[in-house]
Amino acid sequence: MSSESAAPVVSTVLVTGAGTGMGALASVSLARAGHRVFASMRDPEGRNKDKAQALRDQAKGASGQLSVVELDVLSEDSAAAAVEQIVLEAGGLDVVVHNAAHLMVGVTEAFSPEEVLRAFDVNAVGALRVNRAVLPVMRRQESGLLLWVGSGTTRAIPPFLGPYTAAKAAFDAFADSTAWEVTAYGIETTVLMPGVFTHGTAHFANAAFPADTERTAAYEKIAPFLDSMGEDTERMMVNGVSADPQIVADEIVRVVGLPLGQRPRRTVADGSDYGAEIINGAAEELRLRLARRMGVTGLLGRL
Repeated sequence: MSSESAAPVVSTVLVTGAGTGMGALASVSLARAGHRVFASMRDPEGRNKDKAQALRDQAKGASGQLSVVELDVLSEDSAAAAVEQIVLEAGGLDVVVHNAAHLMVGVTEAFSPEEVLRAFDVNAVGALRVNRAVLPVMRRQESGLLLWVGSGTTRAIPPFLGPYTAAKAAFDAFADSTAWEVTAYGIETTVLMPGVFTHGTAHFANAAFPADTERTAAYEKIAPFLDSMGEDTERMMVNGVSADPQIVADEIVRVVGLPLGQRPRRTVADGSDYGAEIINGAAEELRLRLARRMGVTGLLGRL
């Protein structure tokens, strides 16, 4: 038996929302693992210039490559231009990490419809815009991976994250719906469901709060719970230690590096014991049951 190990899979990867947090960690980690990474963000030559340079600096000496590309998930033209640039430079695109997201915290009634629509636009429709640019490339290649960074909070809905969890649930539904349609073209789907992370990302620091402060004030009976949300969330951390978001980046690297056909349909990176995997198993059984009952198992690919 040969002692030589299999050559690692090297992919061209687009990461959305790479300016901070999990997206930044994943971009650098992927480059260090040998991949060609296009870390995307808004305005990398302007207001996010420092973030873009920080990524380049952290990736210096990596065995792969890291480039920063401008991409605003709220603009279909921006997504198309970014993917066109990537394909021109790299000759194709193997993986998209749908990571861009924005947290919203507060009493659900206090958010205006416009604020909620904004949450859906960023956290769900943004991925659709990127896919509309990416999927024609992957279909031509008859290969690719859509790696959706979802949230364990869509399995067990916590208090005070209404617009965010609703939008991330829609994002998750987009992932499952799209998977039915693209498997026949050799495009795989993995939904990564992180647990709760209170440190190491800008998620909570940059969270949006409802503009209608009068509505929030009307919920005086539950105000103490809203005020203690941070402390209550910290109580979930295993052994009282805040989870390190690097575990999400590490799981992204692991999944991207797996050979075709061995990538998981869903996976979890969780230092808070949030428990999304409890429901994931049952949900996958129901998905396969549905396919069998409808007679559409041909849409499941290798299964």
